[in-house]
Amino acid sequence: MKKFNLTIYLLLLLLIPVVSYGQIEGEVLKPQNGKFLLQGGTVVTVTNGTLENTSVLLEGGKIVAIGTDLDAAGATVLDCDGQYIYPGMIDSGTRLGLVEVGSLAETQDYAEIGNVTPNMQALTAINPNSVAIPVTRVSGVTTALSVPSGGLFPGTAALINLNGYTPDQMYTGFKGIPMNFPTSARRGRWDRRSDEEIKKDAEEAMKNINDIWDRATTYAKLEEADAELTYYPEMEQLAKAVRGELPLLIEVNKADDILSALKWIKEKEVKKAVLTGVSEGFRVAEKIADAGIPVITGPVLALPARSSDRYDAAYTNPGKMLKAGVKVAIRTSDTENVRNLPFNAGFAAAYGMGKEEALKAITIVPAEIFGVDDHLGSIEKGKSATVFVADGDPFEPKTQIIHVFIDGYKIPMTSRHIRLYQEFLERSPGLEE
Repeated sequence: MKKFNLTIYLLLLLLIPVVSYGQIEGEVLKPQNGKFLLQGGTVVTVTNGTLENTSVLLEGGKIVAIGTDLDAAGATVLDCDGQYIYPGMIDSGTRLGLVEVGSLAETQDYAEIGNVTPNMQALTAINPNSVAIPVTRVSGVTTALSVPSGGLFPGTAALINLNGYTPDQMYTGFKGIPMNFPTSARRGRWDRRSDEEIKKDAEEAMKNINDIWDRATTYAKLEEADAELTYYPEMEQLAKAVRGELPLLIEVNKADDILSALKWIKEKEVKKAVLTGVSEGFRVAEKIADAGIPVITGPVLALPARSSDRYDAAYTNPGKMLKAGVKVAIRTSDTENVRNLPFNAGFAAAYGMGKEEALKAITIVPAEIFGVDDHLGSIEKGKSATVFVADGDPFEPKTQIIHVFIDGYKIPMTSRHIRLYQEFLERSPGLEE
């Protein structure tokens, strides 16, 4: 995507601690593949209830058996007595892998010049060696949707598992085209436009989006007719959304804008659409439910969209939409702190969603929305061995994540944060009194 300044990149590498920094003697720092038996834990399957004193056998990147008295021949046995086994958590909207240092432009690769660049692939730009990835996965978040931003159609998002040496190794089966729906809201307190100017700008933005979509529709028809076309990568990519090959991830937040987006989706006969953001979804939840369109909302740990709203408007939003019949997934919409996904879900659980549904909102529900529920989102025989083991409820900050597996690889429980903690835990030489 953007050209990378090699000199600054090399300087950054010098600033980042090497993997062995703060290493515990004998600790394995590379993901390990093999056969593993998670023995005698409480298995939270998400889709088939909770199984007490149950074992899970992982082999060949798959969950090959769930039950008691499983054959452990050739397996590394991990005692999970008193511990809980969960499917890996999925964050449905992040910039993970696209940004390394937020204040340094050379490490940011989430945006392109131009307003319509759906052909730009987030997967190509993802940095598998991002320091934020180990920080995230040791918290039990094993999968994330990396989303480009900026402009009307900023690129194509990709769902990745947080293990691999290349972006292709990390890719786990879903792509979608983000679309920033025109808003009639003010851009912030600093926005000094009059109401008339805001209305005019919104109308112009809608005209622009309609022109682009109509152009993509025409391009799709020409493709179907085997017409001779000139190279037009933007329309070639958008035509996939017109045909329903890729879903539109429509970012929209204000209640009136949500209703406009629902109307636009119906008028343009968009085959696959997902609403993202949806911070005021609770105001029009019944309309969203009637349209049958799934929602990815968040961050939940956020301030109210309006100063007149209750303090807990963002916390209760997922639960209110769910109660109205909307299919709801939760995201952090973050980069460095994707690890806070379980706490976003925890607040949603405490403010009306309930623990069971909140867990689904970061596991099986996003897997279903992305069409990857055949291998992610729950603990079932034949699915990907993407799970984690914890000593309690992952929504509680006191809970410790003990083991993480991604596609059958046992992930080293280390990160830059952990290594720094280990380094300064017992300083030698220490400080003299």
